[in-house]
Amino acid sequence: MSGIASLPRPLQQGLETCAEIARKTGSPEAMFNLGTVLLRAGEKAAAEAWFRDALRRNPNFFEAHQNLAALLQDSGRPEEARYHRDRAFRQAPLRIETAPQAKHRILVLSCAGSGNVPIETLLPRRTVTRFKLFVEYATAADWAALPDHDLVFNAIGDADLAPSGPWHEHLSNTSRTVLNRPAYVARTRRDRLPDLLSGLEDVVVPRVIRRTQAAQPVDLNFPVLVRSLGAHGGDGVSLATSAEGITPGEVYLTEYRDYRGADGFFRKYRVIFVGGVPFPYHLAISPHWLVHYFSADMQEAAWKRTEEAQFLLSPETVLGARGMSAIAAIGRRLGLDYAGIDFTLLPDGRVLVFEANATMVVHLDDCPMMFDYKHQAVPRIFSAFAGLLEAARAHP
Repeated sequence: MSGIASLPRPLQQGLETCAEIARKTGSPEAMFNLGTVLLRAGEKAAAEAWFRDALRRNPNFFEAHQNLAALLQDSGRPEEARYHRDRAFRQAPLRIETAPQAKHRILVLSCAGSGNVPIETLLPRRTVTRFKLFVEYATAADWAALPDHDLVFNAIGDADLAPSGPWHEHLSNTSRTVLNRPAYVARTRRDRLPDLLSGLEDVVVPRVIRRTQAAQPVDLNFPVLVRSLGAHGGDGVSLATSAEGITPGEVYLTEYRDYRGADGFFRKYRVIFVGGVPFPYHLAISPHWLVHYFSADMQEAAWKRTEEAQFLLSPETVLGARGMSAIAAIGRRLGLDYAGIDFTLLPDGRVLVFEANATMVVHLDDCPMMFDYKHQAVPRIFSAFAGLLEAARAHP
């Protein structure tokens, strides 16, 4: 099978076996599953081929249209992506995922593209029945016919990607508790965040402008970080030392501040807020200014894990009283029921904010032997969110 030569041999063999089964049976479900595995492995071309094979056999296969749309959007083919999103969500703007041991029935507001809060660990399939409504495609009749639910979770967490339309009006008419109200999400847009967090003691937020056209003056101190709207995870971020280095199109420009530590490494801390209460989630340590957890070699360096463990299990000893107080103040100012913040600690004890919004993922996929401290700390986030749901249901 083409497109998998770079994968480990055991995975190659497993995929080849699955491909043979899919061909023999002609099962669109088998083809879709194979495409999904390939997509997760980064083999986009092979994944696209299998998704298209699945759709040739079942043109109304919702999940195949959905995954293919995401792949095409990520590959810079927005028109093709829109076609498949339309095919998927116009036929089914409401997706019902019934929990076998349901404790909650939650209406989850989502957008069809990216920009949603990752909900798999927050609203587990086993205990939460999820009514996922894709608001761009929901009609007045869809809103009127919603199944009975306990509360509403607005999973549209990216202020840049939140769709317009009448869904805000429908939401304002609900009698249910709404978590992560859209008005609070909107305040976390990158260029609005400095104003939102202004005046907080020991909090530093670099200036940001949203540049909509090339002729717009750049009233910032260089160097500046350049990133596309709606981009996360460091995708496409560059450092421009002059106006000539700014890419065309609508972008965010953020004044860059060198936050390298005395040992030459850059540190990016992440805290998750549940009901405004901060919970440490991870620490990435990298020799490069653009810090990603997945590329920071945390598995290869025991000293990095030791430092991360101290942050997760005893954050006050790492951030100090000033840092802890600043982070708590940010959580209160955001006003969101669920959100996260990426930041670093400056030498003088102040908090330098990179971003703060609702889109940050929380998972526990790390090896429990190597990252045992995560398996102590991260479940506290899940427990806190479960408690938030109970409280919201009990006090609408």
